Amino acid sequence: MKVLVLTRYGRLGASSRLRFLQFLPALEQEGLHCTVQAFIDDEMLLTKYRSGAYRPGQLIRAYAARLLQLLRRQRFDLLWIEKEALPWMPAWLERVLLRHIPYVLDYDDAIFHNYDRSAYGLIRMLWAGRIDRLMAGARLVVGGNEYLARRAREAGAPWVEVLPTVIDLERYATPSRGAVANPVPRIVWIGSPGTLPYLVALAEPLAALARRHRFVLRIVGGQLVLPGVDVECLDWTEDSEVARITECEVGIMPLSDSPWERGKCGYKLIQYMACGLPVVASPVGVNRDIVREGENGFLAQEPADWVDRLGRLLDNAQLRHAMGRSGRRRVEQEYCVQKLAPLWAALMQKTVAHPMGLHRV
Repeated sequence: MKVLVLTRYGRLGASSRLRFLQFLPALEQEGLHCTVQAFIDDEMLLTKYRSGAYRPGQLIRAYAARLLQLLRRQRFDLLWIEKEALPWMPAWLERVLLRHIPYVLDYDDAIFHNYDRSAYGLIRMLWAGRIDRLMAGARLVVGGNEYLARRAREAGAPWVEVLPTVIDLERYATPSRGAVANPVPRIVWIGSPGTLPYLVALAEPLAALARRHRFVLRIVGGQLVLPGVDVECLDWTEDSEVARITECEVGIMPLSDSPWERGKCGYKLIQYMACGLPVVASPVGVNRDIVREGENGFLAQEPADWVDRLGRLLDNAQLRHAMGRSGRRRVEQEYCVQKLAPLWAALMQKTVAHPMGLHRV
C-alpha cells in the first residue's frame, strides 16, 4: 500500500513528529510504504521561532509544493493528513483536490477553533465550518482525545476513532528512580515558548510552595523568571528531552479551562510517566483520563490544591516512586508506539478496503 503523508511540519514540529513520523518505521514493516511531504519544513519553523512570522516567499513555496503534491495524489492508495491539507484555503477547493483517493484526517488539537472562535468576524463567517466539511468527507477521522472525536462525529464523519499521542519505548528506557539523587528535588515542566503562559498562571502557588519546601523548577523549552522560585531554564532538543525529564522528581501540566485546552492530548503527562515521574495536572480535558488520582499523580484545580499536592510529593520519596512506577506501567500498556503502530496499520488497511465508495464534493 502506498500512503502519501501530508504533515503540517517537519521533524521539529512536535505534532508531526509524534502523531506521524515516529510511526513510519513500524508502518513500513507492516507493508505501508509512506511518502512524507511537510507543509511547513524545519527551516520555515525556525524562521517563525526567530522572527515571530513566516516569510511571504516561504509561504508561497509551501502552498505551491502542497498543491503539486495533491495534483499527484492518484499515485497513492491513501492520503494521511495532519489536520488539513491547505490551511486557510476554501474547503470546497481542498475537497476537490482530495477527490477519488480515500483520506484519513488526524487531529491532536482543536484546530477548528482557529476558525469558528476567531476574534475576527469575517473569518468566522467564511471559515467557521471549514474543518467540519473536511471531516465529513474523510473515510476516517482520528482524534487524540474524545473532545476532538466528538467534533468529528457532530460534523458527520462516517468513521471516527480515538488514538492518544504516545511515546516510543525505545527512546524512554525503563527508569531507575534510585539513580536520581538530587540534594534538592526538581519539579519539571516541558513545553515551548507559546505554552509558557500556562506555567505563569502557577506563579503564586509555586512561590507559596517555595516558602515551605526547597525545590528547583526546571523549565525545558522556555525562558521564565518566577519571583520567589528557584528556576532552571534549559533549551529543548529531541536528543536531550528524555534525560532532562528523568533527572527530575515530579512533572507538572497546568492548563486553563477553555475549548482550545480541552482539545489537548496531554503529551507532557505521558512523557513524565514514561520517565517514572508522578504528575500533577489541571483537571482539564484528557488530563482527567490520563491522571488516575492518587495512583500515578494528582489533579489540582485551585492554587491551594497545587501547593498541597506538590508539597505531599516533595515530602514523600516513597510516594513519588510508587506513583512513578504506576505511571510507567500505564504508558507501557496504553501510551506507546509499540501498542499503537499495529492499530494504525490495521486502520489504514481497513480504510482503503472500506466499501463507502468515492466521496461527494
